[in-house]
Amino acid sequence: RIPAIGLSVRVYEGTDSSTLMKRGHFKGTSIWDGNCAIAGHNRGVRDDFGDLHTLERGDTITWTTKLGTRTYEVVSVQKVKETDTSGTTSTSDNRLTLYTCVKNQRAYRWCVTAVAK
Repeated sequence: RIPAIGLSVRVYEGTDSSTLMKRGHFKGTSIWDGNCAIAGHNRGVRDDFGDLHTLERGDTITWTTKLGTRTYEVVSVQKVKETDTSGTTSTSDNRLTLYTCVKNQRAYRWCVTAVAK
């Protein structure tokens, strides 16, 4: 859940095209402890991440899994190159890294980083 943009959705495993239509978790990243990276579309039928770039430092994200519920605080919103996968690397802190395309700029992605409170 991301209250600042009125978003409450499920996330599915994987980042293939059909999964990204619903929001996908990057395989190889944590689902709970460490870095959990998620991608989703920002236009079309499933534009759930359409307002991701409007998040501000301090906005909260609540992540609920079978392991529990954790609240995160947005620490950065950046436009990164499509080839920049640094947001999917392991971390020692608990964080969420969210990716979506930048409209009309194929070479870029929005990358939102939020750390556990």
